[in-house]
Amino acid sequence: MGLVGREPGDAELIRMVHEQHGAALWAVALRTTSDRGRAQDAVQETLLRAWRHPAALDPSRGDPRPWLLRTLRNVLIDEWRARSARPELLSDDPAGVRSGTTPGDHTVGDHADAAVQSWTVAAALDRLSLEHRTVLVECYYRGRSVGEAASVLNIPPGTVKSRVHYALRALRLALEEMGVAS
Repeated sequence: MGLVGREPGDAELIRMVHEQHGAALWAVALRTTSDRGRAQDAVQETLLRAWRHPAALDPSRGDPRPWLLRTLRNVLIDEWRARSARPELLSDDPAGVRSGTTPGDHTVGDHADAAVQSWTVAAALDRLSLEHRTVLVECYYRGRSVGEAASVLNIPPGTVKSRVHYALRALRLALEEMGVAS
Protein backbone atom coordinates (compact mmCIF):
# COMPACT_ATOMS: atom_id res chain seq x y z
CA MET A 1 0.00 0.00 0.00
CA GLY A 2 1.38 3.44 -0.86
CA LEU A 3 1.17 6.69 1.08
CA VAL A 4 -2.54 7.07 0.23
CA GLY A 5 -4.71 5.38 2.82
CA ARG A 6 -2.10 5.32 5.58
CA GLU A 7 -3.08 6.53 9.01
CA PRO A 8 -1.65 9.93 10.02
CA GLY A 9 -0.13 8.30 13.13
CA ASP A 10 2.20 6.18 11.00
CA ALA A 11 4.37 9.18 10.12
CA GLU A 12 4.58 10.08 13.80
CA LEU A 13 5.52 6.49 14.68
CA ILE A 14 8.37 6.50 12.17
CA ARG A 15 9.51 9.89 13.47
CA MET A 16 9.65 8.40 16.97
CA VAL A 17 11.51 5.32 15.71
CA HIS A 18 14.00 7.59 13.96
CA GLU A 19 14.51 9.65 17.13
CA GLN A 20 15.07 6.52 19.25
CA HIS A 21 17.07 4.34 16.84
CA GLY A 22 18.23 6.59 13.99
CA ALA A 23 21.64 7.33 15.52
CA ALA A 24 22.40 3.63 16.04
CA LEU A 25 21.26 2.77 12.52
CA TRP A 26 23.33 5.62 11.09
CA ALA A 27 26.44 4.53 13.03
CA VAL A 28 26.20 0.95 11.78
CA ALA A 29 25.48 2.00 8.20
CA LEU A 30 28.31 4.53 8.10
CA ARG A 31 30.81 2.16 9.70
CA THR A 32 29.78 -0.55 7.24
CA THR A 33 29.78 1.51 4.05
CA SER A 34 32.28 4.29 4.86
CA ASP A 35 30.09 6.44 2.60
CA ARG A 36 27.73 9.04 4.04
CA GLY A 37 25.36 8.98 1.06
CA ARG A 38 25.06 5.20 0.98
CA ALA A 39 24.64 5.10 4.76
CA GLN A 40 21.86 7.69 4.61
CA ASP A 41 20.12 5.79 1.81
CA ALA A 42 20.33 2.54 3.79
CA VAL A 43 18.86 4.13 6.93
CA GLN A 44 16.05 5.70 4.90
CA GLU A 45 15.27 2.35 3.26
CA THR A 46 15.25 0.67 6.68
CA LEU A 47 12.77 3.25 8.02
CA LEU A 48 10.65 2.85 4.88
CA ARG A 49 10.51 -0.91 5.47
CA ALA A 50 9.57 -0.27 9.10
CA TRP A 51 6.78 2.04 7.90
CA ARG A 52 5.55 -0.71 5.58
CA HIS A 53 5.64 -3.28 8.43
CA PRO A 54 4.35 -1.42 11.50
CA ALA A 55 3.71 -4.73 13.30
CA ALA A 56 7.49 -5.08 13.69
CA LEU A 57 7.44 -1.91 15.81
CA ASP A 58 4.65 -3.10 18.12
CA PRO A 59 5.87 -2.57 21.70
CA SER A 60 4.31 -5.87 22.79
CA ARG A 61 6.91 -7.64 20.60
CA GLY A 62 9.73 -6.06 22.60
CA ASP A 63 12.48 -3.69 21.55
CA PRO A 64 12.32 -3.06 17.77
CA ARG A 65 16.06 -2.35 17.51
CA PRO A 66 17.09 -5.95 16.68
CA TRP A 67 14.49 -6.02 13.88
CA LEU A 68 15.66 -2.62 12.61
CA LEU A 69 19.31 -3.71 12.64
CA ARG A 70 18.54 -6.97 10.83
CA THR A 71 16.59 -4.98 8.26
CA LEU A 72 19.48 -2.51 7.88
CA ARG A 73 21.86 -5.43 7.44
CA ASN A 74 19.62 -6.86 4.71
CA VAL A 75 19.39 -3.46 2.99
CA LEU A 76 23.18 -3.12 3.04
CA ILE A 77 23.70 -6.63 1.71
CA ASP A 78 21.14 -6.05 -1.06
CA GLU A 79 22.87 -2.79 -1.97
CA TRP A 80 26.29 -4.46 -1.95
CA ARG A 81 25.03 -7.29 -4.17
CA ALA A 82 23.50 -4.82 -6.61
CA ARG A 83 26.77 -2.86 -6.76
CA SER A 84 28.73 -6.08 -7.26
CA ALA A 85 26.52 -7.08 -10.17
CA ARG A 86 26.81 -3.64 -11.76
CA PRO A 87 30.07 -2.06 -10.57
CA GLU A 88 30.40 1.67 -10.95
CA LEU A 89 33.45 2.93 -12.78
CA LEU A 90 34.06 6.50 -11.76
CA SER A 91 37.23 7.14 -13.76
CA ASP A 92 39.19 5.91 -16.75
CA ASP A 93 41.65 4.16 -14.44
CA PRO A 94 39.60 2.59 -11.64
CA ALA A 95 41.58 1.94 -8.47
CA GLY A 96 40.34 -1.63 -8.12
CA VAL A 97 41.50 -2.95 -11.49
CA ARG A 98 44.97 -3.97 -10.35
CA SER A 99 43.88 -5.35 -6.99
CA GLY A 100 40.86 -7.21 -8.35
CA THR A 101 38.31 -5.29 -6.28
CA THR A 102 35.56 -2.97 -7.36
CA PRO A 103 35.65 0.67 -6.24
CA GLY A 104 33.41 1.03 -3.21
CA ASP A 105 33.53 -2.72 -2.53
CA HIS A 106 33.20 -3.37 1.20
CA THR A 107 32.57 -6.37 3.36
CA VAL A 108 29.04 -5.40 4.33
CA GLY A 109 28.19 -8.43 6.42
CA ASP A 110 31.13 -8.28 8.81
CA HIS A 111 30.43 -5.00 10.63
CA ALA A 112 26.66 -5.17 10.31
CA ASP A 113 26.50 -8.74 11.60
CA ALA A 114 28.65 -7.89 14.59
CA ALA A 115 26.62 -4.79 15.43
CA VAL A 116 23.29 -6.59 15.10
CA GLN A 117 24.55 -9.47 17.20
CA SER A 118 25.93 -7.15 19.86
CA TRP A 119 22.74 -5.11 20.19
CA THR A 120 20.55 -8.18 20.12
CA VAL A 121 22.51 -9.86 22.92
CA ALA A 122 22.52 -6.60 24.92
CA ALA A 123 18.74 -6.36 24.59
CA ALA A 124 18.39 -9.99 25.69
CA LEU A 125 20.76 -9.43 28.64
CA ASP A 126 18.55 -6.53 29.79
CA ARG A 127 15.72 -9.05 30.19
CA LEU A 128 17.70 -11.16 32.69
CA SER A 129 17.77 -10.76 36.44
CA LEU A 130 20.60 -8.69 37.89
CA GLU A 131 22.28 -11.80 39.36
CA HIS A 132 22.22 -13.65 36.03
CA ARG A 133 23.36 -10.63 34.04
CA THR A 134 26.20 -9.88 36.47
CA VAL A 135 27.62 -13.40 36.41
CA LEU A 136 27.50 -13.54 32.60
CA VAL A 137 29.23 -10.18 32.32
CA GLU A 138 32.00 -11.30 34.67
CA CYS A 139 32.57 -14.69 33.04
CA TYR A 140 31.98 -13.93 29.36
CA TYR A 141 32.56 -10.23 28.81
CA ARG A 142 35.35 -9.72 31.31
CA GLY A 143 36.78 -13.20 30.71
CA ARG A 144 37.07 -14.11 34.37
CA SER A 145 37.35 -17.70 35.52
CA VAL A 146 34.74 -19.11 37.90
CA GLY A 147 37.11 -18.54 40.82
CA GLU A 148 37.88 -14.96 39.79
CA ALA A 149 34.19 -14.16 39.26
CA ALA A 150 33.37 -15.69 42.65
CA SER A 151 35.99 -13.50 44.28
CA VAL A 152 34.81 -10.32 42.53
CA LEU A 153 31.13 -11.03 43.22
CA ASN A 154 31.85 -12.27 46.75
CA ILE A 155 29.89 -15.50 46.26
CA PRO A 156 30.98 -19.17 46.32
CA PRO A 157 32.34 -20.71 43.06
CA GLY A 158 29.50 -23.23 43.04
CA THR A 159 27.00 -20.38 43.01
CA VAL A 160 28.81 -18.81 40.04
CA LYS A 161 28.61 -22.11 38.14
CA SER A 162 24.93 -22.53 38.93
CA ARG A 163 24.07 -18.93 38.01
CA VAL A 164 25.99 -19.19 34.73
CA HIS A 165 24.08 -22.35 33.85
CA TYR A 166 20.67 -20.83 34.56
CA ALA A 167 21.63 -17.44 33.12
CA LEU A 168 22.57 -19.03 29.79
CA ARG A 169 19.23 -20.86 29.73
CA ALA A 170 17.39 -17.61 30.48
CA LEU A 171 19.42 -15.78 27.83
CA ARG A 172 18.59 -18.45 25.24
CA LEU A 173 14.89 -18.13 26.13
CA ALA A 174 15.05 -14.32 25.91
CA LEU A 175 16.67 -14.54 22.48
CA GLU A 176 14.02 -17.01 21.30
CA GLU A 177 11.29 -14.65 22.55
CA MET A 178 12.93 -11.89 20.52
CA GLY A 179 12.69 -14.04 17.41
CA VAL A 180 16.34 -15.04 17.24
CA ALA A 181 16.73 -18.66 16.19
CA SER A 182 19.12 -20.72 18.27
